[in-house]
Amino acid sequence: MRSAVLSNVQRLVVKLGTGVLTDARKRPDPLQLTQLVAQIAQLRAAGKEVVLVTSGAVGAGMGALGFQKRPSQLAELQACAAIGQSRLMAMYESLFRHYELGIAQVLLTHDDGADHTRHLNARNTLRTLLRGGVVPIINENDAVSVTELKFGDNDRLSALVAALLPADLLVILTTADGLIQDYGTPQARLLQTVERIDDDIEGMAGGTTSATAVGGMATKIQAAKIVGRSGIPLVIASGRRFDGLSRILSGEPEGTLLLPNPKSLSSRKRWIAFFDAPRGRLHVDEGARVALQQQGRSLLAAGITRIEGTFEAEQVVSILDASGREFARGLAALSHHDLAPKIKAPRTEVVHRDNLVVL
Repeated sequence: MRSAVLSNVQRLVVKLGTGVLTDARKRPDPLQLTQLVAQIAQLRAAGKEVVLVTSGAVGAGMGALGFQKRPSQLAELQACAAIGQSRLMAMYESLFRHYELGIAQVLLTHDDGADHTRHLNARNTLRTLLRGGVVPIINENDAVSVTELKFGDNDRLSALVAALLPADLLVILTTADGLIQDYGTPQARLLQTVERIDDDIEGMAGGTTSATAVGGMATKIQAAKIVGRSGIPLVIASGRRFDGLSRILSGEPEGTLLLPNPKSLSSRKRWIAFFDAPRGRLHVDEGARVALQQQGRSLLAAGITRIEGTFEAEQVVSILDASGREFARGLAALSHHDLAPKIKAPRTEVVHRDNLVVL
């Protein structure tokens, strides 16, 4: 199965976690950076297009400012990122130059993905860099972000970049060997393949206690959901192996392979589903849920039971069933102000099916 899924990968996104990039002093680990860049250079020599999503900027800056653990204040995080990002890129520049490979720094914010025009511009820029033989190196624009520094975390960012391009594969390299079943017990074992993310799989994923990182395995499972709906497989594997990437692309049993959903979303629907935070919430009755989820219909005002939040026309809204569970997202055709008096109006279309994604 691995060989069938991974044999034709030509464009991949590789995410490097803080834990595999920094040493015990929370500073970039030259040996790790050297071996990881060597692996990426090997892929480029084999004709693969590689986009690198890197963590480590905050961790690199922490040592310079004397922090022993990740600071909690936004200004301190931004200061660490501002120092660390330049140091990190200087190291990447030197290492990739050894292989005569050019790099390009791409710093993104949430708005770059959420605004549709900027979203398309980011995609075109990345594709142009790849066509030119350059390795784009992407990170959150941590030094200026005003939304708690992040898209959520760099696992999510890497998944969004993979969906944006789109890529053929996302690889998240971390300190773990992959997804471990019965972690911490004598029965612990590495899951080689996950065909579907269910409650049991989510239950295996925990957070992190790292002093430099955010997220943990839970954020990697959330990343798998994003790329899975985008038709892109994900491999979670150790970043400590000097041949990990080549083993993954050769179909060898390296890490955990999470298979994609066979029904992938279109580019537009990926943008609706993943790239912007919903501005409002529409609660619907059971008839509307069935019509949207099972029959592929548009959402009509007649099925809405309650409106929450403020939103304008063409903004993303969540659609929730009678139990309060979000099961869809879409672009509202009306603002909350215009919609409110039309609840239960039988013919008013609120979200057209072309602008609706069942999650």
